[in-house]
Amino acid sequence: MARRQTTPPAGEAQDIHENIVDIDVTSEMEGSFLEYAYSVIYSRALPDARDGLKPVQRRILFMMSEMGLRPDRGHVKSARVVGEVMGKLHPHGDTAIYDAMVRMAQDFSLRLPLIDGHGNFGSLDDGPAAPRYTEARLAAAALTLTDHLDEDVVDFVPNYDNQLTQPEVLPAAFPNLLVNGATGIAVGMATNMAPHNLGEVVAAARHLIAHPDATLDDIMKFVPGPDLPTGGRIVGLDGIRDAYATGRGSFKTRAKVDVEQLSARRTGLVVTELPYMVGPEKVIEKIKDAVNGKKLTGISDIVDLTDRKHGLRLVIELKNGFNPNAVLQQLYRFTPMEDSFGINNVTLVDGQPQTLGLLELLTVYVNHRINVVRRRTAFRLAKKKDRLHLVEGLLVAIVDIDEVIQIIRSSDEAAAARTRLMSIYDLSEIQANYILELRLRQLTKYSRIELEKEQDELRREIAELQAILDSPELLRGLVSDELGELADKYGTPRRTVLLESEAVSPRVAALAAPGTKGKAAPLALEIADDPCWAILTASGQIARTANQDSLAESGPRTKHDVFRSVVKTSARGEIAAVTSQGRMLRLQVMDMPVLPPTAGTPNLAGGVPAKDFITLLKGESLVAFAPLDQVLAIGTAQGVVKRVQPDYPLNREDWDVIALKDKDTVVGVEPAAGDDVELIFVTRQAQLLRFNASAVRPQGRTAGGMAGIKLAAGDRVLHFGTARSTDDAAVVVTIAGTEGALPGTAPGSAKVTALAEYPAKGRGTAGVRAHRFLKGEDTLLLAWAGHGPAKASSLAGVARSLPVEHGRRDGSGIPLSQAVDAIGPSMAWAGEAAAEG
Repeated sequence: MARRQTTPPAGEAQDIHENIVDIDVTSEMEGSFLEYAYSVIYSRALPDARDGLKPVQRRILFMMSEMGLRPDRGHVKSARVVGEVMGKLHPHGDTAIYDAMVRMAQDFSLRLPLIDGHGNFGSLDDGPAAPRYTEARLAAAALTLTDHLDEDVVDFVPNYDNQLTQPEVLPAAFPNLLVNGATGIAVGMATNMAPHNLGEVVAAARHLIAHPDATLDDIMKFVPGPDLPTGGRIVGLDGIRDAYATGRGSFKTRAKVDVEQLSARRTGLVVTELPYMVGPEKVIEKIKDAVNGKKLTGISDIVDLTDRKHGLRLVIELKNGFNPNAVLQQLYRFTPMEDSFGINNVTLVDGQPQTLGLLELLTVYVNHRINVVRRRTAFRLAKKKDRLHLVEGLLVAIVDIDEVIQIIRSSDEAAAARTRLMSIYDLSEIQANYILELRLRQLTKYSRIELEKEQDELRREIAELQAILDSPELLRGLVSDELGELADKYGTPRRTVLLESEAVSPRVAALAAPGTKGKAAPLALEIADDPCWAILTASGQIARTANQDSLAESGPRTKHDVFRSVVKTSARGEIAAVTSQGRMLRLQVMDMPVLPPTAGTPNLAGGVPAKDFITLLKGESLVAFAPLDQVLAIGTAQGVVKRVQPDYPLNREDWDVIALKDKDTVVGVEPAAGDDVELIFVTRQAQLLRFNASAVRPQGRTAGGMAGIKLAAGDRVLHFGTARSTDDAAVVVTIAGTEGALPGTAPGSAKVTALAEYPAKGRGTAGVRAHRFLKGEDTLLLAWAGHGPAKASSLAGVARSLPVEHGRRDGSGIPLSQAVDAIGPSMAWAGEAAAEG
């Protein structure tokens, strides 16, 4: 038991014992708590299912509408709005009012913001500025929530001190609760509703209007899932189905992440969308904590490039050798880049909290909207009838206006005139009063024509309004049409991608561990040391293949179709790059961009330029890739040849592989191990020399080589390569033209000849003629020797045609229709040669 002290009436003695009432503590606490809980549930925390607004939100929008803060007018201080709402409608503190106002202005909180804010209204990581620093006005969409409040569409109730009235619910021309969602914590219950796409929700509502017996499956054809303001991806739709059926469920949201080649050597994960209500600073902080705590590996840096123009952009740089998809799985596990959203559709229906599914929510809204339109129609009908009543009385007076004036002038007072008019012309009191208030200018002949026209128009409008009230089909059709117009005006495309299950992009799937493609099995964090090919194309593109055992000759050709070098290696291996100035550079295969296979053929359009990958000196160019563990043959423009032993320094990244003479350059580098390897020189003056590689003894990397081909005055080596003496398919391709001709003016003439047509000669000799020049030709523009059939292209990667028939070794070429810039081996042979080498 407890005692409550009461105050005695004025004038009575203060007897403390007589003014103490014994009460039961349990009953008092139960009663007080229930009153508090009811107040929180009904008046503060839960939204109404009809307009989707909590009381504070409804009061803010109503007061801003009363203040005339429309989208076509200027912003006003937020503090002014907060003061008006707090002083007239909302009996709580200004902080709660401003917080609700801020949320309705944030485009990352609401799918369709209701307030147009000016100033700092906060971000996902930072709070808003104080209300004295920000300004606001109603957004265009908010006008549709408050429209027609002056047409008796909803009931009005007293404010907290019974001096003013406020709407019990707003008319809500669109399903705001589903479109913008809601969150709130009451006493013993809470609500958490996801935002949806306006166009999808309206389409579902219109279907329900047309088909009142529609099922949840019918509705979900229009509303497949939430559409979050910040985009992202929803993975797994079973929880959404449960929530739509029962009002409770959950789903998993993920950031939108793309794998991009940040530079020639660096790969990164680029985040452009985050889960709902997750800010970039929070993600960065969690990533740094996870990296420092050794939970995350493979991340070298994270950079926030977010700005107002391009939106969110977090760049997560990866260390070389790590599988981007595996790192991404770690990020989903240890950071807010993956988050869960629990749906709990608790809302007020007829003042009682209920948990509703999607179909029930739409039904409540549709019924509310039908009731609003019915009341609006009835109000307009009454107004039209009242106006028609006045117009009919006025027309009676105008027809006999002289007599009406005489009656008024002869009456002692207005009451007598009103009585006489009502008696003589059978008018109502309202009509008689209106006639007495007429101005003389309304008695013209033109006014009568206008009144008759207005009378006809009023009768037509009254008939239409009455038809709507009499026909439920017309009423529901009107509601549906208005929803469709609103969706056309304010609807936007879906932002959130819905996925039935986790999807892996083709680019990162190519890097997955063997045997896990298309499966949800954990991926190896580090890229396996799988066999692959390092490729250098004729256009100077560098790349490597992904987990391939062969370079298949299948599918259509793509850009950069001609190989210059193909080296068999592994993903974690090393190869060499040889430049025109005789330098050899050590390259990590892992650093090269990966080309995933496309129908068995590498898509060569995805490489990076050599100049972006390798630092070259002035006037230097990349000649070829080469293995670091094989004997190499090097040919120079001045006819020097060298075979070099693979005794390269282990602690250096670059070194000289041949000592060149002045003005000499390297023109070709090929593996040259084996007794059947032949070395081939082709000069600009169309001389070809072939001899066995055994004629050149291997030398150290500092040696300058020995004489390879004897050159005539002014001649230079155009091509240096290798071929197998046992290769019956080896060919020589030569293209002749005019030295100094403008590019594109003369494509020249081409000839394809079997290598066997050219006799082998000794090292240091001049060789034999390989091409007879036509009139106007004086040099070879291009030459190549190797396993046929040869492939030709332009530097842009466009395929070019070569003669099909073989010509004589000393014959002339066939004129070309288009210029050829590069010649190389077929893909299949390039792979076989690299493997054998």
